[in-house]
Amino acid sequence: MTKKSYGKLLAQNPYIDRIWTLEDQFSTLATLLKAEKFDAFIDLHNNLRTKRLARALGLKRHAFDKINLAKWLIVQFKLNRLPNQHIVDRYLESAEFLGIKNDGNGLDFHIPTETRLPEVLRDIEHYVCYAIGGQHNTKKMPVSKIIELVSKVKHPVVLIGGTEDQEDGNRIASAAEQVINLCGEVSINQSALIMKESVYVISHDTGMMHIAAALHKKIVSIWGNTIPEFGMFPYKSDDKSFIAEVNDLSCRPCSKIGYNKCPKGHFKCMNNQNLEAIAQRING
Repeated sequence: MTKKSYGKLLAQNPYIDRIWTLEDQFSTLATLLKAEKFDAFIDLHNNLRTKRLARALGLKRHAFDKINLAKWLIVQFKLNRLPNQHIVDRYLESAEFLGIKNDGNGLDFHIPTETRLPEVLRDIEHYVCYAIGGQHNTKKMPVSKIIELVSKVKHPVVLIGGTEDQEDGNRIASAAEQVINLCGEVSINQSALIMKESVYVISHDTGMMHIAAALHKKIVSIWGNTIPEFGMFPYKSDDKSFIAEVNDLSCRPCSKIGYNKCPKGHFKCMNNQNLEAIAQRING
């Protein structure tokens, strides 16, 4: 997703007055922001560009701690020094100096009122939505395992994802009954509405998982080479949500982000998922 795409999503939020993106030339952006005469600079990216921008604006930077050392220790040596805290709560700590407090209501996602479900779903009730994508292959279940899982689900399964997931979606839909592939055919807002109207959401460790959490859905989040302890598990989602992961693997986590393929070659963190337990959770 591009910065411009993120801007379009945030534009639906009634609590945001205006959006600038770093797709603009740096000097132009700095000039525009300086004219606003902001009082504070909260830096959730905490990178070289945002540090440079804070200096250009002459503002003190209130930076988010990315806990990179703790992440490195658990990836390299399996020493867990990670805080027992969701990233959302750590983000909010960066704004505590403004008196901002967590309202405890979870995340927000605002679906535009004109958004409609695709025609193919208009007459289907009680379907499960599976967001099959992922930024890295080691965060996604192999297609063969997805086919095995959706074949165990009693409800129709609707697949969502980007154009890059379309071919995988076609393979899954061809191999399993009651599967509708909408990967690459719906917008992010439509995908959100599809999740909202579903009885359950299945997702890998992706942005769609967080949108589902903002919609307070029941979620099965499936974890591969990354771990929920990084602080990015579904935030305040339905209390029936479920984290599916393969514990006690000496190689996991192998990265704080992901790889194109398993460094060890066995991909046990996904191939050894308990699909029966996941299906039972969804089937109720």
